[in-house]
Amino acid sequence: MIIGITGTNGAGKGTVVEYLKSKGFKHFSARDIFVEEIKKRGLPVNRDSMIVVANDLRLKHGSAFFAEKAVTYAHDNGGDIIAESIRSVGEAEHLKKNGAMLWAVDADPKTRYERVVKRMSETDQVTFEKFIENEKQEWENTDPTKQNLKGVIAMADAVLTNNGTQEELFLQVEKALKTA
Repeated sequence: MIIGITGTNGAGKGTVVEYLKSKGFKHFSARDIFVEEIKKRGLPVNRDSMIVVANDLRLKHGSAFFAEKAVTYAHDNGGDIIAESIRSVGEAEHLKKNGAMLWAVDADPKTRYERVVKRMSETDQVTFEKFIENEKQEWENTDPTKQNLKGVIAMADAVLTNNGTQEELFLQVEKALKTA
C-alpha cells in the first residue's frame, strides 16, 4: 500500500508518518530530496528555498516528479510506503493513478504555528506573518508544477483534523487505514 500525505505546514504530517512507520511503513520524504538539492545549489535551507527548488524540479522533470520517485521507491522496496509531502496536483494525480491513497492533515493556523516554532527546524524559523505568507504561496495555483495545497487536499481520500491530542489523531489514522 502507498499512502501519500499532504497538508498544511505544522498540521501533523510528520506525526502521522512516525505513527505509520511504527506500524511497519517505509518513509519516502520529498523534503529530504529538496533539502539535498538546496544544499547542492548553495542556497539557505529555509521554506523559501524549499518552494523555489521544488517548483524548479517539477518544472524541469514534470509536475509529478516527486510522486514518480515515490512510486518507483515503492516498487523497488515493496511493502507499505508513506510518501510525505505531496504538494502539487500532478503529484496527487500520479499517486492515485498508481493505486495510492492520499491523506490530508490540517489544523488551526495558530496551533500549527506553535508546533512549527517548537520543532525548530531550519526551515521553520519564521514569524507568524511569514508563516501565513508562505502558506498563501502554497495554497492555490493553476500551474501544475507549483504547490496547490487546496487542490491536493480536495483530492484526499481522508482528511485528518489535528487540533487535539496525538491519541485523537491516531484514532483518525486507524479509521483511515481500515477504509484503505
